[in-house]
Amino acid sequence: MPLSPTMRRAAIPLLVFVLGLAALGLVAVTLLGRPAVTASAVGGPFTLTDQTGRTVTEKDFLGRPHLVFFGFTRCPDVCPTTLQQISDVLAALGPKGRDVKALFVSVDPERDTPAALKQYLESFDPRIVGLTGSPEAVAQAVKAYRAYSRKVPLKDGDYTMEHTSLVYIMDARNGFVGSLNLMRPAADAAAEVARQL
Repeated sequence: MPLSPTMRRAAIPLLVFVLGLAALGLVAVTLLGRPAVTASAVGGPFTLTDQTGRTVTEKDFLGRPHLVFFGFTRCPDVCPTTLQQISDVLAALGPKGRDVKALFVSVDPERDTPAALKQYLESFDPRIVGLTGSPEAVAQAVKAYRAYSRKVPLKDGDYTMEHTSLVYIMDARNGFVGSLNLMRPAADAAAEVARQL
């Protein structure tokens, strides 16, 4: 039975509504099917060399939480202070945290060889792993962690490095948890790390 002109006019808004609803549903399914991109997308693949000369990647630290800190061995104050604070936090974790590592990623690969890192890190907790590599490999790690580093020339022809001084807390899946607040007693900072164990 053919529709009358009045029924056809009434059917048009209904048809537009149904088509709009179908289009909205299609958009929703498309968007919900995409993986979420989080603002805290920190961390990622890297291939570096530790202080013993062994090649390591981010996969070597899967399965346990760990800390990540960017610095360099000729850093006058921030790096040694932070590494000592990290050592204190690791000690405060006690036996429960015996498998927790801290990665000290050098932003000065020209001077920080594996041997230089090994000698430098002897003053700190043995769970701190020094990492270095080619300038390109280090730059990739800096970028993956949304960190910052820059070579700053000095008047005497030498140079120093500006760098991010955050200590990153990474979970057992290499996911970023947050930055570790070291401006408090080591036991309080250790309790924050222990929540990931």
